[in-house]
This record gives sequence, C-alpha cells and structure tokens, in this order.
Amino acid sequence: MRVSVILPAKNESEGLGRVLPLLRSVLPEAEIVVVDDGSTDDTAEVAAAAGARVLSSPYSMGNGAAIKRGARAANGELLVFMDADGQHNPADIPLLLARIEAGFDMVVGARGASGQASTGRGLANAFYNRLATWMTGHRVLDLTSGFRVVRADRFREFLHLLPNGFSYPTTSTMAFFRSAYPVAFVSVDVVKRIGNGSHIRPLRDGVRFLLIIFKIATLYSPLKLFAPAGLLFFLVGLGYYGFTYSTMGRFTNMSLLLLSASVIIFLIGLVSEQITALTYTRPDRP
Repeated sequence: MRVSVILPAKNESEGLGRVLPLLRSVLPEAEIVVVDDGSTDDTAEVAAAAGARVLSSPYSMGNGAAIKRGARAANGELLVFMDADGQHNPADIPLLLARIEAGFDMVVGARGASGQASTGRGLANAFYNRLATWMTGHRVLDLTSGFRVVRADRFREFLHLLPNGFSYPTTSTMAFFRSAYPVAFVSVDVVKRIGNGSHIRPLRDGVRFLLIIFKIATLYSPLKLFAPAGLLFFLVGLGYYGFTYSTMGRFTNMSLLLLSASVIIFLIGLVSEQITALTYTRPDRP
C-alpha cells in the first residue's frame, strides 16, 4: 500500500537535514509531508530541498494541528507519523509496517525508560500507560509516543477529536481502542533530539498533563471515572451520617450534600457514557 510519512516541524531545520535523507533511503517510494508549523528558521527550505512536500502555516497552530493538516493532505493509504527532531530512527519504520500487514490498524513505536526526556516525564508517562491499560483492558506500552503508523481511513475518522496541542497521540490511541480497531506496540529506541530544546515546558504544561488523565478516562469510558468518584462520595456521606447520628442523633446537611453529590456524579457519568457512545458511532458503522 502507498505510504505517506508526516513530520510536524517547528524550527527543526537541523533535525530535518539528518532525518529526511535517512527517510528517503528507507522508503524511497513514500510520500514525505513536512508540516511547517510557523517556523522562524529555514525549516521549509531544508524540507523542500530534500524533496519533501511542504505545508506551511503562517503562524504556529500546535503539534496536533500540524498532524491534522498533514493527515488531510497525505495521499497514502498508510500514514507514518514521526518527529522531525531526529529522535526517531527511520530504520524502525519497516518494523511498524510489518505489524500493520499482520492486521493491525495502528502500530505505535513504544519507548523504553531510557527513551524518556526526563525522569519526571518518564514517571508521568508510566502513570498514563497504567491508567490506559486499566481503562481499555489491553496492555498499553506507550500512550504518548508520537512515532506510529496508522491506516489513513481509520485515522481520519477521529480528526475532529484530536486537539491542536501535544496530546494527539493519547487521543488517537484511545479512540482506536474505543472503536475496536486493533492496536499494537513495537519497542523502539530513541536518541536525544537535535536542535532546539523540547517545546514542552513543565510549569506551563503541568495542568495540561493532569487534564490528560481525565481525558483518557472520558474518551474511553466515563463511567469508569465517574462511578468510583460517586461511590466515594456515597461512602463518605454514609460514614458521616453514621458518625453524626451516633454522636448527635440527627441527619445533617453535610450528609445530605455528600449523598446527593454521589447521585449527581453517577448520573453525569451515565450521560457522559451515552454521549461517548454517540461520538464513536457513524451511520456506516455500528
């Protein structure tokens, strides 16, 4: 099948200078699409000189936005997503493509502990992987890896769900699991990025990563998040009622508030579950 390689790039001229020749040697017939996300260096010129198809944005829209632009414009039946900073080895692409040929719809290049940008990032990603494993019932080795191969028609079904920021890998992986599209993970090695430092800033993005945790749950099965929270409120309310009844002989407003909150939280989860089911339902697919 035809293959398109999509590289979102923001000020990655140095990395592209090394990655693109390697890509061409590994996949000489593939379409290479570089999405220039408002770069201020010569990223677009380097990519064009290497024979890549360049899509340029007048200003930075975000990593996810670049992925969506590239996915819409690509002509291949298979889409390869990878970073333009030299972390991903193009020689690993055939390993991912082989798993696609085995019947999978998405294959993710899973990083090991040594491939994490920092200890903090590694711990956060390990937590995301465990949470996603619990939510899906399948072992998730690397939820946030940006190195992956997907079937184009499957991936485009979920473009409207993808954020413009950095969490497109999380969203797309959970969407594939939720829609019963087979997902596989292949262990790959990564190296230190070339050029500018990571665009992720711990203080700025700390809250965003926390929200990813809730997004993982609500994307897949909201009741798995809301039902335990509702049960917790119910048990606390019941326990507090027992305490106040035994010490004061009455039912307090706080007990009523906690018990009412438990019912409200559960009902919100129930409604969210139905909305999620509708989100993943298309007229041509049950």
